[in-house]
Amino acid sequence: MIEVRVPDEQEGTKAVVRAWLKQIGDAVAQNDPLVELETDKVTQEVPAPAAGVLAEIVLDTDAEAMPGALLARIETEGAAAPTRAREKPEAGPERILERATSANGEIETRLSPSVRRACLQHGIDASRIRGTGRNGRVTREDVDRVVASATVVSVGEPATAQPRQFSAQDIPHDRMRLTIAENMVRAVAEAPHVTALFEADFSAVAAHKAAMAARGVKLSYTAYIVKAAAEAMGAAPAINGRWEKDRIAISPTIDIGVGTALGEKGLVVPVVKDAGSLNLDQIGAKLDELTRRAREGKLERSDVSGGSFTISNHGVSGSLLAAPIILHQGQAAILGVGKLEKRVVVREIDGQDAILVRPMAYVTLTIDHRVVDGHQTNAWLTRFVEIIESWPPA
Repeated sequence: MIEVRVPDEQEGTKAVVRAWLKQIGDAVAQNDPLVELETDKVTQEVPAPAAGVLAEIVLDTDAEAMPGALLARIETEGAAAPTRAREKPEAGPERILERATSANGEIETRLSPSVRRACLQHGIDASRIRGTGRNGRVTREDVDRVVASATVVSVGEPATAQPRQFSAQDIPHDRMRLTIAENMVRAVAEAPHVTALFEADFSAVAAHKAAMAARGVKLSYTAYIVKAAAEAMGAAPAINGRWEKDRIAISPTIDIGVGTALGEKGLVVPVVKDAGSLNLDQIGAKLDELTRRAREGKLERSDVSGGSFTISNHGVSGSLLAAPIILHQGQAAILGVGKLEKRVVVREIDGQDAILVRPMAYVTLTIDHRVVDGHQTNAWLTRFVEIIESWPPA
């Protein structure tokens, strides 16, 4: 038997089994996609390490999958394929799933932790749910389907229970939303958040961007922001650090994560590795690649891990100001950039005050106050704004 295990390169991030792409008894070739694992950051396919027949699934759908945990076993030599669930037609247009039996001929009745929590939360008797998992096992998707189709569910004893109202518009929590919520609560509880607010004039950047576009090079404003953030680290290196029990650890490279929205699925934060060593064009190309793969669901774990600093360009969706922006765990600061819009400002020209219209944006730096103080925060923002406002002509 060949064992299939959860990859070790998770850096402690909790994963769950999202879906099995093969079923017991299926023939698999080496490197065939076998199972999908999902964290709050990315979905990853685990390939078959060898050719053979999928003989056993150890971790079912919705089970937690820690690094190194056993997922399944593959029989590499001829062996009888176990029975498995299959669809069977009935009279009429509907089809039902015929439950397969386990080795002792009984229906699978064990429940994963996720299914148990969901049943308790919604007051559902799991024995009344038709399971679609392996051997008729009830999955989280089965519970979510029942919840979505319900209108009123009783909680507690019928004589005293207050009915909980459900509607078709309710959105059951998926694993990504639950994990994002856990991480946000933990980050706020552990790190004292403090936010400083500056504003920046993007006139020089806009002029440079237009000149590059005329030459056929398209760059996003985010590329300029990443480049300026990397250069500003020299003013306060601890911004690129993190809190440890015995020290403030400064990252040897500047690895900048950029929040990327995925619509109803939340967001992921792909990381531009070693951004301090890249020029503007290289940063722009890397951002384009990461954003495209994020929206196609093709990011690898390495693409979303190892960040030392994060940028939330929330202004792209119309927000002027967001504070505080919750820190990414293991980082000391996060930069927020609001909507770029034309505003009236006063500037001194040839010794005289002048009223001008400029493309302006609010920029915030939210910090872990255990790691850096107000002086370092303001020094970093001052340098960042200076770089943005004095961008050299193309």
